[in-house]
Amino acid sequence: MKKIVPVIGSVLLLSAVCAFAADASSEKSTVAVVNVQQLFQESPKIAALNKKLQATFKGRQDKLLAAQKSLQDELEKYKKDSDTMSAKDKDAAQKKVAADQASLSKDASSFQQDLSKEQGKVMKNVLVQLNDIISAMAKKEKYTLVLDTQAVIYSAEGTDITKQVSKAFDLK
Repeated sequence: MKKIVPVIGSVLLLSAVCAFAADASSEKSTVAVVNVQQLFQESPKIAALNKKLQATFKGRQDKLLAAQKSLQDELEKYKKDSDTMSAKDKDAAQKKVAADQASLSKDASSFQQDLSKEQGKVMKNVLVQLNDIISAMAKKEKYTLVLDTQAVIYSAEGTDITKQVSKAFDLK
């Protein structure tokens, strides 16, 4: 009984594969490829989205850079004057530097999280649009499969739809 179950399972699996292969061979399979990385690098629409994102966060980024410069100046002043400072002044300066470093670190972390969150939203929206365009194009052209060129070793000439997808994306 224990030996029969794997045999029956194998037979059922084999028959399912044969049925799928017969089904797939009855229709002409058409495969297309699209270079998503190229789309992201060359699309004017994505470049505009990146510029908008940078403009949104420019003020915060400038404040962080100014705070970092101020902290560096503070550290240099401390190193220069520490030999002549009293113990009380030295301790106060060290505490101020440590507090400023902690504040800068916290602000930088918050900035990075907010930037990453917003980039994720933008990318999600872009990917949804690209998927819609590619799906519509695949249905219209009757492609049975569309792959990213990063996952393909070889594709015949004429199967790359990157330019068509790019044009449709930038017009949308």
